[in-house]
Amino acid sequence: MARKDTLYVTDMDGTLLGSDSRVSERSREIIGELSHEGYNITVATARTPATVVPLLEGVYTRIPAIVITGAALWSRGRHEGYERVHTFEDSLYDGLTRLFEERGISPFVYTLPEGSEVLEVYRNPRHAICHAEELFVDERRHLRLKRFHLDREAPEEARERTLLFFGMGPLDRILEVAELIRRHYPSSVSAYPDIFLKDTGILEVLAPGVSKAAAVRELAADLGLERIVAFGDNLNDLPMLEVADVAVAVDNALPEVKAAADIVTGPNTASSVARFIEADC
Repeated sequence: MARKDTLYVTDMDGTLLGSDSRVSERSREIIGELSHEGYNITVATARTPATVVPLLEGVYTRIPAIVITGAALWSRGRHEGYERVHTFEDSLYDGLTRLFEERGISPFVYTLPEGSEVLEVYRNPRHAICHAEELFVDERRHLRLKRFHLDREAPEEARERTLLFFGMGPLDRILEVAELIRRHYPSSVSAYPDIFLKDTGILEVLAPGVSKAAAVRELAADLGLERIVAFGDNLNDLPMLEVADVAVAVDNALPEVKAAADIVTGPNTASSVARFIEADC
């Protein structure tokens, strides 16, 4: 049986979610039952609440979700909303914008107006939108907690409330830009292959100090929990796995993630995360 002194935190895509990008019925049952009994289970994901909320519909958890790779928490249940939001300083915003422009990338710029629960997402139209970006937007246009503005840069008043620069493009170029940002700008950078489009890279740039790992540590401290068990499958999960007392990779994880894990469990298609938590002792 799971332990009440433990924070169980799992990535979503490729880890908790199955091949259909949904939480299986068995995972819903296990996580819901354990959470109702007082166990501490949550997700840590690059996704925003706009997609986390519908994907976790029907999955009861009692503690906040870590969203936007740790840039914020999202309270679930009766009182939904953002907590502990980390934004960029103006000078860093300007420098990153210049670098992206020089490298021919127009990132999606995620901003959160004061007091709002709706992310306003801007994209400079100077560079043509690629197929991967079109798919990304089309899957999210209808969401109630996210609104896209693909024809203009973020207005001045929105820039001070920027949480994330999100870029997509050829994997080699994304990795190159990520390395340049790491060298020249004090920010948190994560670059990794898209799990659905293998030749496409994803780049996340967050405010300095922001990461899944930092958010997991803070949440565990807030809850007074002594032990962390973390689950992941992709490169952006590695920092979170490094701070866990027990690092678990699903069987479909990248080789680097399996190598960094203490335990390799079953694949994401077999409700493996929920079953592991249920059996943990």
